[in-house]
Amino acid sequence: PTPLSILVRASLRCSVKGVVHSVVQRLQFLGNFLQGIALIVQNRNRLTTFIFSCSFVSLSIHSPSLSVPGPCEPEDLIDGIIFAANYLGSTQLLSERNPSKNIRMMQAQEAVSRVKSPEGDAQTLTEVDLFISTLRIKVLNADTQETMMDNALRTISYIADIGNIVVLMARRRMPRTASQDCIETTPGAPEAKKQYRMICHVFESEDAQLIAQSIGQSFSVAYQEFLRANGINPEDLSQKEYSDIINTQEMYNDDLIHFSNSENCKELQLEKHKGEILGVVIVESGWGSILPTVILANMMNGGPAARSGKLSIGDQIMSINNTSLVGLPLATCQGIIKGLKNQVQVKLNIVSCPPVTTVLIKRPDLKYQLGFSVQNGIICSLMRGGIAERGGVRVGHRIIEINGQSVVATAHEKIVQALSNSVGEIHMKTMPAAMFRLLTGQETPMYI
Repeated sequence: PTPLSILVRASLRCSVKGVVHSVVQRLQFLGNFLQGIALIVQNRNRLTTFIFSCSFVSLSIHSPSLSVPGPCEPEDLIDGIIFAANYLGSTQLLSERNPSKNIRMMQAQEAVSRVKSPEGDAQTLTEVDLFISTLRIKVLNADTQETMMDNALRTISYIADIGNIVVLMARRRMPRTASQDCIETTPGAPEAKKQYRMICHVFESEDAQLIAQSIGQSFSVAYQEFLRANGINPEDLSQKEYSDIINTQEMYNDDLIHFSNSENCKELQLEKHKGEILGVVIVESGWGSILPTVILANMMNGGPAARSGKLSIGDQIMSINNTSLVGLPLATCQGIIKGLKNQVQVKLNIVSCPPVTTVLIKRPDLKYQLGFSVQNGIICSLMRGGIAERGGVRVGHRIIEINGQSVVATAHEKIVQALSNSVGEIHMKTMPAAMFRLLTGQETPMYI
């Protein structure tokens, strides 16, 4: 293409927003832009990156000052930046909801191996413009400027740069029926073991690492913008100040109340027939529990556990036949219970607990983050040492109430809004999400 057509295309790509008010700024903009044209002719593949890096200099004075480390000016990410890349293709993978970073990287490498042609073979590719902002990531056809993909930033689960390859892993948009998005390898499998469909988009670019870093920076800038929109100055969030608040708060944990009462700690003997299953469903107590073990979530009508009349939904099982279950994975605990099939007597050590856990978070000011995240009413992550952990919040629990108001049928956005705007003492009631689904008939119990 001629230098003129490149210039026109660059202008279409950039769509620079803002007005340069002073003559000096206009000359600076024009000078930088003309310098950019000379380099565009020599290096077409990097044209968009360069145009943005030089032309946004004079526009930065119109945005609020942000301090977020990364390769881009935070103000630029708010408006959006564009990188030139080659789109190689997309593939779909099955993944657990919250896999480790190592597993994510392995999934990214698998996506590349599926999409990228073997060495020596012709690779099908499309030249694209990769638009990155604090709101979304769009992929535009470089020639027609038609939108090929449009993902909200919050749907991006992982970004990997492998050499000159970038992999974007995005959650599929939740359909009306969750069964279309979630595939269980085993019926009744716990939330962590369910398989979810992930879409992996694979791109090739000389700026692969820069693209990955820019997307990561976008998340940080978006968080600061969220704080500002809620009247919170990010610079006020001093780590020392937050630590001082934590140190003044006592640990509140519902388990402590029940575990410290000797009347709740019981040793039980259950009678059963040889070859008969115990007839229970157990779930994890949730990360954040003071004593991680398993919780009785359901009992089979007429089964040994229900017949005994000694157990209740919500009881935490400490040991079975003198084998401690504390700290063991759920699958291991299930295996121990399945191994009781040929026994006629079972000894259980339990702590009687209600099925609902009480949480008390003390948040002195809106500027202090709660320290946990929620997705569709389920607590999916928890900051170690934060005010939420001290208040008894547990990962994998479904929020039932917030400050006395039921949120069982409340939309995700309203739950987030209620938590974001809460200050002072925040009272919540939660229960393991798997137990909630069993009790509400969303899942069929698989007794062991």
